[in-house]
Amino acid sequence: QVQLVESGGGLVQPGRSLRLSCAASGSIFSINAMSWYRQAPGKQRELVAGITSGGNTNYADSVKGRFTISRDNAKNTVYLQMDSLKPEDTTIYYCYAVVELVPGVRRAYWGQGTQVTVSS
Repeated sequence: QVQLVESGGGLVQPGRSLRLSCAASGSIFSINAMSWYRQAPGKQRELVAGITSGGNTNYADSVKGRFTISRDNAKNTVYLQMDSLKPEDTTIYYCYAVVELVPGVRRAYWGQGTQVTVSS
């Protein structure tokens, strides 16, 4: 069994920063892609940022230049540094990971979500 546990969400003023963390634990051989998604009420879940095991990254246009995704493979952890936050960034953020349980067997997992609220 694999679990993704997120932390770091909260309430912050516009223009300030937050750093989200997502730690994977359990029976893990390796982790391939790790990503952050977000979902506002009544809207589809959207990709915010993703990072491969090799460190290649991609971002939604709405967060380019403001958010930075990184990972620590030794800790099975992915981070999302969010700078210059805007009220429209307010929503629940979810961690997503493709985990190789044993060589050749991959499964996708979601975290439980962490709330980010940007408000003055």
